[in-house]
Amino acid sequence: MKRPLSVLALTAALAAGSLVGYQVNERQTRGTTAPLASTATSAPQGQMVQAANRPSTYDPNRARTESESNTVQVVKDRQDGLIYISVTESSGGSAQAQLRQRLQEQFGLPDVPGGGEQSGTGSGFFVTTGGDIITNNHVVEGASEITIRLHGSKQTYPAKVVARAPDFDLALIRAEGVPKADIQALPLGDSAKLDVGLKAIAMGAPFGLDFSVSEGIISSLERTVPVGTKEVNQQVIQTDAAINPGNSGGPLLNSAGEVIGVNTQILTGGIGQSAGVGFAIPVNTVKKLLPQLQAGKGGVIRTPTLGIQFTDLSALSTEERQKLGLPQSGALLQQVYPNSPAARAGLKAGTETTSVGSGTAGSGDQIATDGDIITAVDGQPITEGDDLRRAVIGKQIGDRLTLTVRRGGQTREVTVALQAFDFPQQTEQTQP
Repeated sequence: MKRPLSVLALTAALAAGSLVGYQVNERQTRGTTAPLASTATSAPQGQMVQAANRPSTYDPNRARTESESNTVQVVKDRQDGLIYISVTESSGGSAQAQLRQRLQEQFGLPDVPGGGEQSGTGSGFFVTTGGDIITNNHVVEGASEITIRLHGSKQTYPAKVVARAPDFDLALIRAEGVPKADIQALPLGDSAKLDVGLKAIAMGAPFGLDFSVSEGIISSLERTVPVGTKEVNQQVIQTDAAINPGNSGGPLLNSAGEVIGVNTQILTGGIGQSAGVGFAIPVNTVKKLLPQLQAGKGGVIRTPTLGIQFTDLSALSTEERQKLGLPQSGALLQQVYPNSPAARAGLKAGTETTSVGSGTAGSGDQIATDGDIITAVDGQPITEGDDLRRAVIGKQIGDRLTLTVRRGGQTREVTVALQAFDFPQQTEQTQP
């Protein structure tokens, strides 16, 4: 059974304010916006293509191993597809400002003087010849102004968000005035064809440094960590290539120079910087979402929601499950919201509550034990609650989901038409 990663400090690898040498959301002063030139603002969205390599040479005698030669060539070929992103954020109540405050409290770092406008930096990369740029949602969310720079240039260009996918921590932006000849799209690989131990090369701008490369290997392909605004545990690529604040949104490349992931988070161990455990969003997630992002027109890509609260039965002790006559795993429904997709499909929550957890009778958590129990999704058994959440977030609005539901000792199949649904209010219980 795969369990979500338990961490001391799992943080977005982008962050806030220049803070005594660290940058929790490292933010720096932006250059002057360049005037418009002949460019990609009104250019077509473009298609994913193999990037045309700019002629680049180096002394092969400097590289003493085949691996070194490969790394040098990949960097030379792909560095011009890297984007440096600067952001101005005027709202102290935005998600980014709140993230910055949490990280400052977590790492014991001082507040940024002034308390007014905040600025920050992140990374991104060209994904199409039309000038589309992929980055993390947490890099640009809440930004009042965005500018970008290309590798090797001090020229800045204003950029706008085309669309965001907050539940996957991805965003697509386009810049105005970038000469088409300077748009070097990076080729996208296939994250389904990776193996642990393969080379991984991370490019970006850590701690505000203009250009930095780190190399490592793919450390794990079996890791799940909370991703996006819903913090659903999703599959990620784990690497020991150094990823630090500012690398957010930058590409993770393989030895063929293909993008295999988008750098997004680090496991810090409480020190606020890389501890050798970094995570990247698999590039196949990018490829799946890219058409929706390109058509976004500044909007947000929403994911479907069942509209339920449930108790993860795998989190209960064996003794508690046996006492209550509950299966080893599944999602025990505690609430089904009116007019939600789950309600329209006829799912029902329980009403008879009992106390579970340590302590004297009646002092534990109260759960309803007579509600529907979802035991499988599209024929795949639920071994933990996040299995259900991942299945739902992996679908699109309008898709159908087949749930295996146990009610009163009887098992049946229920088809749910998935839609976006806004919960009446946030609660502490699990919501898929």
